[in-house]
Amino acid sequence: MVKRMEKNKTLIGAAAISLAAILWGFDGVVLTPRLFNLDVAFVVFLLHLVPFILMNTFLFKEYGKLKGFNREDVITFLLIAFFGGSLGTLAIVKALFLVNFEHLSIVVLLQKLQPIFAIILAAIILKEKLGRNFFLWAGIAIIASYFLTFGLQFPHMEKNKDLAQAAIWAVVAAFSFGSSTVFSKKALLKHTFYTTNFYRFGFTSLFMLIYVLLTQKLHHFGNVTSVNWLFFLIIALTTGSGAIFLYYYGLNRVKAMLSTVCELFFPISAIIFDYIINEHGLSFVQWVSAAVMIAAIVKISVNRRLVR
Repeated sequence: MVKRMEKNKTLIGAAAISLAAILWGFDGVVLTPRLFNLDVAFVVFLLHLVPFILMNTFLFKEYGKLKGFNREDVITFLLIAFFGGSLGTLAIVKALFLVNFEHLSIVVLLQKLQPIFAIILAAIILKEKLGRNFFLWAGIAIIASYFLTFGLQFPHMEKNKDLAQAAIWAVVAAFSFGSSTVFSKKALLKHTFYTTNFYRFGFTSLFMLIYVLLTQKLHHFGNVTSVNWLFFLIIALTTGSGAIFLYYYGLNRVKAMLSTVCELFFPISAIIFDYIINEHGLSFVQWVSAAVMIAAIVKISVNRRLVR
């Protein structure tokens, strides 16, 4: 009976993470491109403000927990918001906008380098041990990411300028989301996934409000069309806060290795959606590079699991 309950708990958690990953893949291909007419920072601001406003209708009691936060709690939530909300989202949206959504699969796959940064930071911050041959497999993943981006051709900076910049931003996003994962795990040891999600979006909205005010981009409200507002609302309810709620819900119910495998539905679904909707595909070399990179990431996660 206990084993069956544990199995059901794992299955539900895995399904929640997989669904969240598929929603993120759908977002990158179908939803976020509909906001291309707006400024990147302003888009990130509204992507967090809209769902945070909606959260306030049923999670307003979370404000009462502020009284119980100590200094470490506040710093942890601020770091989650800075890396996972502000910098990470700015970087990935910037990457998508730079390639004009023509190399979505590449950008999304590069973002999956995230576990490498998460594991390094976990070793530094949480004092976790690095897995066996970590640097070997991390190096293989990074080399594969180069061939994924440029294939066998040497990159011409003029011709591939936007793609090269997008690749850099995608790696910045991977670092940022990896950092956020470490701080989120730390927060989840003490707080519920409701609380973690609420303050992630709340502090990110505050960070981005300060940023758009300092850069004088608040006037972009006048550029938001009715279609833009519709997609902001759809994202808020599905691929935004909805997907992150699913992810945190699942993360509390599965082991790290299974979570890593489930998260691969993100790049896989993005590639499928990109091919079906935009008719964009990868070359043979890029497919091989993607397979090698994903295999290296999984290997890193397996080895990490063995030393925990």
